[in-house]
Amino acid sequence: MEWLTIGAFARACRLTPKALRLYDELELLRPARVDAVTGYRYYSPDQLEQARLVAWLRRLGMPLARIRAVCGLAPEAAAVEIRAYWARVEAETAVRRDLAAFLVQELTAAPREDTTVLELRYCAHSDPGRVRPANQDTAHAGARLLAVADGYGPAGAPASSAAVAALRFLDSAELPAGNVLDLLADAVHGASEAVRDVAAGTDENGTTLTALLWTGSRLALVHIGDSRAYVLRGGDLFRITHDHTVVQSLVDEGRLTPEEAVTHPRRALLLKALTTGTPDLGLHDAEPGDRYLLCSDGLSAVVPDPAIRTLLTAAPTPDTAVHALVDAANTAGGPDNVSCVVADVVEGTA
Repeated sequence: MEWLTIGAFARACRLTPKALRLYDELELLRPARVDAVTGYRYYSPDQLEQARLVAWLRRLGMPLARIRAVCGLAPEAAAVEIRAYWARVEAETAVRRDLAAFLVQELTAAPREDTTVLELRYCAHSDPGRVRPANQDTAHAGARLLAVADGYGPAGAPASSAAVAALRFLDSAELPAGNVLDLLADAVHGASEAVRDVAAGTDENGTTLTALLWTGSRLALVHIGDSRAYVLRGGDLFRITHDHTVVQSLVDEGRLTPEEAVTHPRRALLLKALTTGTPDLGLHDAEPGDRYLLCSDGLSAVVPDPAIRTLLTAAPTPDTAVHALVDAANTAGGPDNVSCVVADVVEGTA
């Protein structure tokens, strides 16, 4: 049989030798022969059709795990799978388009010229769930500060409590006329030190932290870990945080689909927590009618975003919203502690 070197095969199928070596390691496209002495990879001309299919699917942006499944199917079944994948891509693109429009509007909006006074109406609720023996979450809602922390390790409960307690002075502190993010960053540094004090000097204990600080017209955001923040605006739900998890990084790299991430055995493994990484900081303009949600992964891991949107939309008040969300997580099995903070931006009476 005539063998093709990896270079010749790469040119014929329009994949790079680097990609072919990766696909070999992932058992997606194995060479037909490997020289026992030199380790050189050789391919059969019969493999070109599969290699070209892999190349086309990668150009579509299909994750490697899903390409492996497609390549193992008969042509008709593969076509059905590709059609289903592309339908999901189009749906997700529509969601991202809405989010992009939201961000563009937020970044380019002119300063408010009216004198409307905005206020927050808020509620926080934390529940141990149906499985865990203790609650390691801490949730707080105040006139200015909204926060959720999800502790882990033997000292997880004291860690989350210490993180939120260290921020509570923000509820009554005088906010600077300048950059409120500097104030929030300094406060989070103090929260990190407080967590280290109760973590017994080990990374085994720690906490996530997602918090919003209300300035009267904006919300300053700090986020690290896999708790989340959402905003419901105009009937649409937008997530304004990004999970700092191993699984999310695999999704970002295209190695996992969002569906595969939901059931991945390492889905709860954090890349960053309050004492082991740099938090994300951001500033969000608020509008009357906005409803913000902070939650631990005890909610987001078992209640999908469309259901969260439905519950947030239907609840008349923050109090009914947080209890409806916690009830939904427990109805789904309640495998983890679940904490929710909901805050409505409303026009004030002053």
